[in-house]
Amino acid sequence: MPAQVGAVKVLSISSSSIFNIGDVYNIMPTSSAKTFAGGGSFNSGDGIRIDLNRSITYVNDSDDTDQSTTVEV
Repeated sequence: MPAQVGAVKVLSISSSSIFNIGDVYNIMPTSSAKTFAGGGSFNSGDGIRIDLNRSITYVNDSDDTDQSTTVEV
């Protein structure tokens, strides 16, 4: 059954977003990212103090690709 959508006002969409209104069979984003972070990463707040004393993050990623961004129909 088709979707019935009223008025929509879009102010902005970032470059990595997907915007959809109504019925959808398949949505496939076409970007991927990999993040390596050590101890004390991604902290937020006021007055945070972190003492890791020579913290090192070692990364061993032996594969060539992690997620394919090609479209298979």
